[in-house]
Amino acid sequence: MEEDIKKANSYSPLVLAYIGDSYFELLVRDRIVNGGNCNISELFGKAKKYVTAVSQSSAVDRLMPLLNDDEASVYKRGRNAKTNHTPRSAGSNEYHRATGLETLFGWLYVSNQTCRAKQLFDLCFPAETEDT
Repeated sequence: MEEDIKKANSYSPLVLAYIGDSYFELLVRDRIVNGGNCNISELFGKAKKYVTAVSQSSAVDRLMPLLNDDEASVYKRGRNAKTNHTPRSAGSNEYHRATGLETLFGWLYVSNQTCRAKQLFDLCFPAETEDT
């Protein structure tokens, strides 16, 4: 695992956010598909509750007290990374916080800490809040 963490630490925060965005999306899709069969438009609607910068930013509030020092450091590297993009649907602060979250999930993925990523995802988005 030490080698995996070294490898993950060698990537820039935005590269980690790039892979983290995909990995986070996979966790979301796994959650909603395992929630039961439904039509595609419903799946897209359910996924939107998780993948917007606004929802990811609010998830950070729930997540921060649960992070260890290394995870918090990775999140902050991602949050503070210089980007040239801000979506129309979110403010700059929300976008940077969401980028930090994606960076963290990318780091966990690259460092083969997928059990920890799943644990954090489930704590960030408890299943009982699915239908709200």
